[in-house]
Amino acid sequence: MRHVLRLLSVLAVLALGLAPAQETYVTFNADGSITIRLLTDDETVTFAPGELGNLVGPGLQPYAGKTITVTTNSGGVMGGISGPIYQVRPAWEELTGAKLNIVEIPLGEAFPQVFADLQLGTGQFDGFIVGADWYGDLVEGDFVVPVDTYFDNPGFPTWDRSGFPPSLQTLYTWGGRWYGTLNDSDGQVLYYRRDILTDPAIQAEYQAATGRALVVPPPTWDDVLSIARFLNGRDLNGDGEGDSGVVLHLKVNAQGLFHFISLAVPFVVTRPNQPFWFDPDTMDPIINSPGHVRALEFLIELSQYGPAAQVGWDLGEGWDYFLRGRAAFVFSWGDVGSLVQIPERSDIKGKLGASILPGVREVYDTASGQFVAVDPPNVVGNTTGGSWHGMISVLTPNPDVVYHLWATQATRSFSLWNVRQGWTGVDPGMAWHFVPPYGNASLEAYLSQGWNADDIVEYHRAYRDNYFAPLNLSFLRIPGAFEYRQSLDQNLSKAESGQLTPQEALDLTFAQWQETTDRLGRDRQRAIYRASLGLE
Repeated sequence: MRHVLRLLSVLAVLALGLAPAQETYVTFNADGSITIRLLTDDETVTFAPGELGNLVGPGLQPYAGKTITVTTNSGGVMGGISGPIYQVRPAWEELTGAKLNIVEIPLGEAFPQVFADLQLGTGQFDGFIVGADWYGDLVEGDFVVPVDTYFDNPGFPTWDRSGFPPSLQTLYTWGGRWYGTLNDSDGQVLYYRRDILTDPAIQAEYQAATGRALVVPPPTWDDVLSIARFLNGRDLNGDGEGDSGVVLHLKVNAQGLFHFISLAVPFVVTRPNQPFWFDPDTMDPIINSPGHVRALEFLIELSQYGPAAQVGWDLGEGWDYFLRGRAAFVFSWGDVGSLVQIPERSDIKGKLGASILPGVREVYDTASGQFVAVDPPNVVGNTTGGSWHGMISVLTPNPDVVYHLWATQATRSFSLWNVRQGWTGVDPGMAWHFVPPYGNASLEAYLSQGWNADDIVEYHRAYRDNYFAPLNLSFLRIPGAFEYRQSLDQNLSKAESGQLTPQEALDLTFAQWQETTDRLGRDRQRAIYRASLGLE
């Protein structure tokens, strides 16, 4: 209820065009620390002495008279990714003297709008919240400013890069240079109802029905399928109605394709930096390999044990179904684990299980062109998603101002506030985000924000295992990534809705990707792709 009342009060103030009742958002403390009050009255963040740099301080407003405009995902004052920028804006403006304009862009339109601004040279945006798959277009096009030149400048906020898993650090860098500042960490893990899967009566019944033990967490996708089938149609939340074994969010142009990407990886990737998208020698797509096709067939079979409407559901609709206790499984981003903790949104707090995505016992071997058995199961981590974070436009006349904003959000103090809130859409990924024994973050600080102690241990273990996994999916960040992904998304939707077979959908994707590669320049695309795999 606290979050609901907070949102209503903020919206009322904005609707009436009133200034907040309190005049200051910044307190300079005697020990040199700085406390900022966020847009909503009951939240503050205290920065350690020097953490915000020496450009700001009592009587100092280094960017007075300057204005910057940045983009973010649509979501509003309390929305995922957008909300934290609104929250920090009043204090940041007071500290720096600058004015911050925030432009929200719907997810499917964000890259095209930003890229058009850069290509046309209009420069209406000084900075942007980007997805990691934009890098090939933005960096290779010389459209963004590297940020590592600021790292040793004591005037700017300091942020800790020591906790980056290599899998995530790759998403913030290009060619050995940093172009992004820490914000979000995206990857998909398996969430499940811990209370149901560990129930002795359920386990005994499952053993009798299937002839095998119900292992928690499920080690393979076949185990997930078997358990989902077994639980499908049962009343999982006590409301007297039948529920689902699994829930997915499969809506086209709403990130539904990422289910396929995350699930397919262990079917085809068995060694570090193994290609998942293209043959690095020819730049021919391998998206329609027998391993990819089998993965899509499996995903469609698994989806049969979810609600029929999920083919048209976006993230929020799929998440809410799981949060209300209506499905045994969902695999998705870190938002799910944190949203479970919000009573207004969730009925399953204290009942959450989480693990790295399961593996498979048969993988497609590209060398032999056959499926081969493996033991133990092949498990692969992922950084599937956007890992939304800030970048600086090369067209801005105020790169220092933009960096100061993004670096403020990247500080340890603000980043920890972000990942503890539950609603911000900013997910944990740094070693210092995780509670012991998986990191060195304060468990008490999470508990003070209403987290359940058992849930958080499950959640942080899953993400530590995922980001630090020996094998991890290579992220597609070459130029045209948005176009490649969009065609895959549309064709997957046709397969999931029964309009095409899995083979037809991926063969069509193959053909469309070939056309895109030829138009963008096959030799250039191949060189950039090989570099992204560490081959050159």
